[in-house]
Amino acid sequence: MMVVRPLNANDHQALRDLARKTGKGFTSLQDDDRQVARKLEATLEAWQSDGIPEDAFYLFVLEDTETKQVVGICGLEAAVGLNEPWYNYRVGTLLHSSRELGVCNLVNTLTLSNDHTGYSELCTLFLAPEARHSKNGSLLSKSRFLFMAEFRQRFNEYTIAEMRGYSDEYGVSPFWEAVGRQFFSMEFAQADQLSATDKVFIAELMPRNPIYTNLLPEDAQQVMGEVHPATVPARKLLESEGLRYTGYIDIFDGGATLVARTNDVRAVKDSRQARIQITDEKPESELYLVSNTEFRNFRCCMTPLQDLGEGVVALPRQVAEALRVDDGDRVRVVLLSAGGK
Repeated sequence: MMVVRPLNANDHQALRDLARKTGKGFTSLQDDDRQVARKLEATLEAWQSDGIPEDAFYLFVLEDTETKQVVGICGLEAAVGLNEPWYNYRVGTLLHSSRELGVCNLVNTLTLSNDHTGYSELCTLFLAPEARHSKNGSLLSKSRFLFMAEFRQRFNEYTIAEMRGYSDEYGVSPFWEAVGRQFFSMEFAQADQLSATDKVFIAELMPRNPIYTNLLPEDAQQVMGEVHPATVPARKLLESEGLRYTGYIDIFDGGATLVARTNDVRAVKDSRQARIQITDEKPESELYLVSNTEFRNFRCCMTPLQDLGEGVVALPRQVAEALRVDDGDRVRVVLLSAGGK
């Protein structure tokens, strides 16, 4: 059985192994020993804190309970941009017109922005290629919404997800080649790696004035707001939960930033607490996300379950054991997908 749980100190090697598989453009988990160590330190600090840190960084792993193998990771930033600036481009529109010449043109522009400062972020989602089946991606990604719903006070009114932008099979980003390279004078991979550790150089080197997108090569214009082919399923999943592209893109690869009111996210809004009755039978029903209500010992699985009414659900024994709950304990449940199945 697959279970999502908080990352702990014993997961360092598993985290390092996943980082080797992410590839170019995956800013939040790179093949870099120092970044992996910093992420582990930051998330352990968040999980062990007795208070509610404004800028907490929570990392979760997807573990196979039979093999004890970690096959995926996902994260939540409680608030971005509080200690380091949070940059993206806002895609805007300017009107250029001349009544005398009878010319009227709408032109798109890119303006450096910190508009999402303080927002919570869905981040660091990566599932090992060998585990991309059996709805594991849905479990890994959406488990975060049950955590947010259970510990709502820890997160902002708004939630964002910065999606990995388009690059070709050689790791070349058309948007970077047209924009970033002109100001940074370095390869995309190098700038991307630097951005994960030090964002000051972004403010020092990026243009202060709007960039007219019609001056960019056609291939760069076409990928603005698009995502990497491997990221398309993750984007569709988040959009099915209510996140939307609102005209903000990544400054390096032009990838879409999705935004939603946290309380309007389907799995947050529709989730509810219920008491459990453990059963040795496997209910025949649609798949649900089910989590316990613990903080440091948070666990989340997906399973069919039976609604017994009056706030009680029948939960298979194997699932209860994975969640570390007993008869009468409270769990949080929601349909895995809006349409069921």
